Amino acid sequence: MKKLSVIALVGVGLLAASCNKDKSAGTASTATEQTVAESKGEVLPVDVATSVVNWKAFHKGGMAPRWGTLSVKSGDLSVEGGQLSAGNFVIDMNSIKVDPASVTEKDKKPADLEAHLKNPDFFDTAKNPTSDFKITSVTDLKDTPKDAVAGANKTVSGNLTLSGKTINVTFPAKVDVTDNSAAVQAKFTVNRADWGIKFGTSETDPAEWMISKDIEIAVDVKAKK
Repeated sequence: MKKLSVIALVGVGLLAASCNKDKSAGTASTATEQTVAESKGEVLPVDVATSVVNWKAFHKGGMAPRWGTLSVKSGDLSVEGGQLSAGNFVIDMNSIKVDPASVTEKDKKPADLEAHLKNPDFFDTAKNPTSDFKITSVTDLKDTPKDAVAGANKTVSGNLTLSGKTINVTFPAKVDVTDNSAAVQAKFTVNRADWGIKFGTSETDPAEWMISKDIEIAVDVKAKK
């Protein structure tokens, strides 16, 4: 069980932008939970069929990455004066998928890793079936980090709730607004231990030492009339 747990932890996380072995997203700045932006102007429902959250996690040093997806269950984006002003989306944690291409060991199966990520060792989806993100502010991006998502033009802050704990995160994002739609794309890295997802973070256990605390998250949320 211990061996399976350590292997499974490589898949812990919500989220990522690419399939290479190097971390490709900058670390999001974090703060305590903030006041959520008021929904005003035109409120567009999130298109759950085309919206997705990707995740990626690693052994330390970027080795043996696991990656996959999570489905967006619901949400909306608010547009006022041609600008994104507020929004939120809910993630279905029971939808977590491990991409088979990331499981190279012959004795491991993606379905087994998915089941373990859902149990109390990790996200305990029976107790916490959803996670969510609620925008607290959207401002113009002044300086674009080299590891930001392509086309980033805004700085987005929002309350990210994982495993029942809420922390405010800030990251560069590409925000597109048209007459009939709005979209947010972003990629960033978080420390899973900040949300109390601490399995495998003990530096005293040689096996657990090999598991990185970093999780890459890639958000692609679309809303339309």
